[in-house]
Amino acid sequence: MKIEDVTGILREAAEVAILPRFGALAAGEVVEKTPGELVTVADREAEALISRRLRELVDAPVVGEEATAADPSLPRALVESPAAWVVDPIDGTGNFVAGRPEFAVMAALVRDGETVAAWILRPVSGTAYVAERGSGAWRDGTRLRREPAPADPAALHGDVMTRFLDDAQRARLAGLAPRFASLGRGASCAGVDYPRLVEGERDFVLYHRTLPWDHAPGTLLLNEAGGCALRPDGSPYLPGEQRTGLLAAADPASFERLRTLLA
Repeated sequence: MKIEDVTGILREAAEVAILPRFGALAAGEVVEKTPGELVTVADREAEALISRRLRELVDAPVVGEEATAADPSLPRALVESPAAWVVDPIDGTGNFVAGRPEFAVMAALVRDGETVAAWILRPVSGTAYVAERGSGAWRDGTRLRREPAPADPAALHGDVMTRFLDDAQRARLAGLAPRFASLGRGASCAGVDYPRLVEGERDFVLYHRTLPWDHAPGTLLLNEAGGCALRPDGSPYLPGEQRTGLLAAADPASFERLRTLLA
């Protein structure tokens, strides 16, 4: 299997199932699968296409976001199978439905419980990010390297995902906001947040919910670019673990400073 083979599959899904419906979803093509969680016909068609094609490259279980909604046992493959695919057909479905371009198509390959390859495609711009464990991170063929962030928190720009926090946690983080140059809420799309961090638009992102299709691709991309995405206790992110909390930072030193400040 070649890295570009998977990139091609994601581009095909975008061209066939996603972009023709961007800004043109018909009535009945968007439903709420759980409170606040949207799914569209484009999500389902793209996931079916991607899953079928990925199994032709590596015959392994596919843990897709939409398939898991129908069969919650699927993520067990991430710890029980020697290899498994992870697929998010449209990350940022809410943005997609609203006609905003901040959405992505993502995939990752997991071997022995660890993410070994990752792909993030931004369909509207056509930009593709790829990473392979031990080999680096790339944007459209250009090697990516994240520069260290400033040591002073007052110079840092970050995002905190507060949707799944309780009121006390939200209040505490709001109280920390003045210590940073800016503290936002992210793009509602991990496939946008991680590349922004890698390319220096953000210095850190703090997540609570850490579903594999949201974070397996981005954590590998950031780590291979020289950044640092770990659990707040310093342990690695493993996509098969059912845990909360993930801090993504520009570099290891920033991670250490921020995990104390944001704990």
